[in-house]
Formats: sequence, C-alpha cells, structure tokens
Amino acid sequence: MKFLDQAKIHIRSGNGGAGCVSFRREKFIEFGGPDGGDGGKGGDVIAECVEGLNTLIDYRFQQHFKAKTGMHGMGKNRSGANGADMILKVPVGTQIFEEDEETLIADMTEVGQKIVLAKGGNGGFGNAYFKSSTNQAPRRANPGLEGEEKTIVLRLKLIADAGLVGLPNAGKSTFLAAVSAAKPKIADYPFTTLTPGLGVVSVDTRTFVLADIPGLIEGAHEGAGLGDRFLGHLERCRILIHLIDGTSDDVADAYHVIRGEIEAYGAGLEAKPEILCLNKADALTEEEREEKAAILEDESGARVFAISGVSGEGIQSVLRLAADEIGARRAEERAEETDQDEGWQP
Repeated sequence: MKFLDQAKIHIRSGNGGAGCVSFRREKFIEFGGPDGGDGGKGGDVIAECVEGLNTLIDYRFQQHFKAKTGMHGMGKNRSGANGADMILKVPVGTQIFEEDEETLIADMTEVGQKIVLAKGGNGGFGNAYFKSSTNQAPRRANPGLEGEEKTIVLRLKLIADAGLVGLPNAGKSTFLAAVSAAKPKIADYPFTTLTPGLGVVSVDTRTFVLADIPGLIEGAHEGAGLGDRFLGHLERCRILIHLIDGTSDDVADAYHVIRGEIEAYGAGLEAKPEILCLNKADALTEEEREEKAAILEDESGARVFAISGVSGEGIQSVLRLAADEIGARRAEERAEETDQDEGWQP
C-alpha cells in the first residue's frame, strides 16, 4: 500500500427533497383536502475516524464525494425518505482543513470520532403543511433546500510517542527494525527512506510507538531533497531521538544541520526533549568514540549515548530513558485533563 499523508477533495451534501401538492381523490369524500407529504432531508457528509487505516491513499484516485438527495414527498401524506449520508473514513491523526490549508475544521485523534463536514438540505413542506382554516385547499409546496459544497484538505499526522530524526543514512531504519517488529527497508548501500514508518517498542514492561521519518538534508525547509513536510508527523511526539552517523567526518555539522531544520520548521518541535545518540558505534574505535562524543557534548550541551542498531549496544539505555520521559509526559497530560474536569462547572 502506498503511503499518502495529504489529499485535497471536493465534498457536497445532498439536496432536500421537494414537497408534494396533492389532494385526496376518494369516492364519496366530497371535500378531501390536501394530503401532499414533505420532502426528505438530504444526506450529510461525515468524517469518521476508524482503526486499521494508516494512509490517505483512498483519496488519491477519487476526489469528489457527494451525499444522496432526499426523496420528494408524495400524496396520501407520504414523506420522502432522507438521503443517505456520505461517510469519509480517515485514519487516526488526520487533520481536516478548509481549502486555504490554514483554517482547521477538525483534528481526528480518537477511533470513533465523527464530525459533520457538510449538512444536507432540509426537505420542502408539502401542501398539507399549509392547510389552515382560511386556506383549506393550498396549492403550493416548498422545494427542498440545496446542500453545502466545499473543498477540504486532509492532512495525516502520525500519532507516535517518540520520533527518530537525523541525516539520510544515519541508521534510523536499522534502529527502528532493531527495537520493534517493523520491517523498514535496510541495505548495505546508501539510500534514504521515502515514507514514514511506525513501530511498537517494548522495554521492560512498558510500550510506546516510535516513528521513523525520511532523513533531512541542509536546506530541507526551502524544499531541498524531500523537504521538511514529513516533520509534521513528529508534531504529536513527546520526545525526539536524534541519531548522528558516527562514521561521518564532521559530527558537529551533522548535529547543527538537523537542529537548524527543526528550528526552521517550528511548530514546537525545537522545544521537545531530545536524546542525542552517536550511532554506528560498532564501526568506531574507542578513541574515535570518545573524541566524537566529546565534540557532540560540547556542541549540544547534552549527554551523548554511543549506540549501535546492528550490535544492539546502548539501545536499552536509550529506550528506557525515552520510556521514562514519555511516561512523565503522559502523567502530566492526565493531570491537566483531571484539573480541567474538576474545574468545569455546568
């Protein structure tokens, strides 16, 4: 299945059905009176968050979605049936924007969450509705109201607890494969991941979701390489794991390139906690490890972990630290929700 994290679609809700003009035509009933029924309501366009989806590929080859029109009213006071709704199924983490791609309509973060994007038109009244003591034989009925029509943008932001960042070939995919059951493409030649990947990490008795995004290069915020659009998948992460290729000639430059792109992207990523790792330590001598780790500590002012996705060295320490930070963040979020609920008054 191809990965697609953004789509622009056109939606239209159903028109309401027209009311009916009708009179009773029965033998021996001289003054039958009006009996025209009302039209049915047009169908709504509804977005529903479902499990089992992790891409917007369903909206790649179909961009127009229309709900059904309500049925017209009929004689004998028969109302028209309501039009069927159009349900747009989206994965968890989908954001829905107006056509300007800035006005947020909804953020779909929980399975089962629903939102009406376009309401169907109401059905028109039949002539029976207009009967009164002064107008006992109305010959008028209302047409149904038209539905709503608009263009919206769907943007998927993966929901993960931790995110991997680094230059291409920093070993992010190898790290993800080593700590989870995910099977990203790994090879003994240089290449870059083209689509984000997710894996569930288990450490001790705790679990969290880890996201791997395509590597960044200098100038990504200006469109170089694959750009920085995939950084959007890290906006929901609680912590970042920054991998530096230990075999590179200038580890300080590699660190500053990634930090520069993260700061240029913004959206709060630059303020997220970060675990800095000197990867591919199995390919370094003890002297090279100490030298490059010292350089990174001087540049970042943070502790540097020497790890290897191939041999597994240092992996558990990093995962435990990430799990501790994620657990602390989750506890803070729960406490904030509790405070909000206790402070709520009807």
